[in-house]
Amino acid sequence: MSGQTQNRAVRVQRETSESSIDLSIDLDGTGASDIETGVPFYDHLLTAFAKHSLTDLTVRASGDVHIDVHHTVEDTGIVLGQAIRQALGDKRGISRYGDALVPLDEALAQAVVDISGRPYLVHTGEPAGFEFHLIGGHFTGSMVRHVFEAITYNAGLTVHVNVLAGRDPHHIAEAEFKAFARAFRQAKAFDPLVTGIPSTKGAL
Repeated sequence: MSGQTQNRAVRVQRETSESSIDLSIDLDGTGASDIETGVPFYDHLLTAFAKHSLTDLTVRASGDVHIDVHHTVEDTGIVLGQAIRQALGDKRGISRYGDALVPLDEALAQAVVDISGRPYLVHTGEPAGFEFHLIGGHFTGSMVRHVFEAITYNAGLTVHVNVLAGRDPHHIAEAEFKAFARAFRQAKAFDPLVTGIPSTKGAL
């Protein structure tokens, strides 16, 4: 079977005492999204991820946001990572690597993605104090790294995200997600020159 005939759409559900997640993903979509997590700025970031990675994404998440957004945000990232891993299948015929440099006004973020099967995150460059800033009054800057950790480790990706410039926390966070999306878009894409699995080991 050629890579282009694989069905790379899955649905993943996860229920805990802290959150309930129902997520569907199609890696070969057009970037359509329908996202409700109860955390508006997170919806904004996930919508940007879907649009710029050309991934169709539907999310219905509910959780104890009256306590803190942490559980719902992180758990949604976990499920998104699990869905990406499942949807990628054996990774036959993919480009595997992707990189992107994305500006948003004064902010500039770089992301590099390797669909390696080896979870690893390097996340640098956010300005001092970013992690404490409430974006939109509810989304703490520290959650950006938590989301990348959750996606990376559950999807089996090697990801480097570096903030090169930025002042406005909204712009910084959004540039990071858009850069990750563009890099992931390249990495997940089928490459007509790739035969089989792009690894000397024969597996990813």
